[in-house]
Amino acid sequence: MNTMQCARIQDMPSLDRPREKLSRFGPAALDNAELLALFLRTGVKGRSAIQIGRDLLYKFGSIGALGRMPVSSLASEKGMGLAKAAQLAAAFELGARVARERVHSFPLDSPERIHEFLFPQLSHHSQEHAIVLLLDARLHHTGTAPVSLGSVSETTAHPREILRPAIVQGAYGFVLAHNHPSGDPSPSRADERLTRRLIEAADLMQLRFLDHVIIGRPAAGRQPWYSFREAGLIN
Repeated sequence: MNTMQCARIQDMPSLDRPREKLSRFGPAALDNAELLALFLRTGVKGRSAIQIGRDLLYKFGSIGALGRMPVSSLASEKGMGLAKAAQLAAAFELGARVARERVHSFPLDSPERIHEFLFPQLSHHSQEHAIVLLLDARLHHTGTAPVSLGSVSETTAHPREILRPAIVQGAYGFVLAHNHPSGDPSPSRADERLTRRLIEAADLMQLRFLDHVIIGRPAAGRQPWYSFREAGLIN
């Protein structure tokens, strides 16, 4: 029986059910809708959890786009509700925390690695978030400090707010990062102005300003990040 024709997962052949399939072949054998179904757990009348997952992916376009949705918006989707929306949000947050734990094993010495570390925790936001990554002399991550929450198009961060956590925690250096909800990491004039002001302030305080990285999303013909160090503005 085609899984699309099954209104309930328990009506599917045993080996086609997500839990049994994962147990036998591993999580990589499941498609995105089947993985979502494991968190949704139950469907509604006439629609299985897998069908709800497929409907969500069709509407939002991707797992990443789904992860950027607020819990309140997910809860309002047909077949969801607060409990299912909260379970999905928790799953996305677990993925982000796994990425944060991994970062301690390697230095944040390139925008590629910074993007790899921050993408899971910043890419799903519908507003701009600015954070400071604190680094030791080997460029290993020692802490993260949120700086500001902005609108869809801009974030407001003063140099003193950015430098404060580095000074208070005695960091060797720091990286400023923020996301662009549009997915395009190209810097705005405001991004450039803030970076120039921060260079001057960091020099004055004798702090190593290692990079300002804008976190975007993958697309054809561009990197999913923008690095002011790579662009030559930061030495």
